Amino acid sequence: MSALQTLAADGIHGSVASIGYGLAAVGPGIGVGIIFGNGTQALARQPEAAGLIRQNQILGFALCEALALIGIVMPFVFGK
Repeated sequence: MSALQTLAADGIHGSVASIGYGLAAVGPGIGVGIIFGNGTQALARQPEAAGLIRQNQILGFALCEALALIGIVMPFVFGK
């Protein structure tokens, strides 16, 4: 019996959702890093546009975090 079959026989179905969320959180995490990294560069290059840049950063951050929240909710929606 392989290790995967042994784990499946022991009933790890509950932790599969946790693994799925961990994978779903990688994308938004990378996105937030890119948003704030590029926003910092933009503020260094054009400090007079700070208001517009900050507004766009907050909007991008909110959209990325919405993806993470969707990743949290989907295992509960489609779970058994």
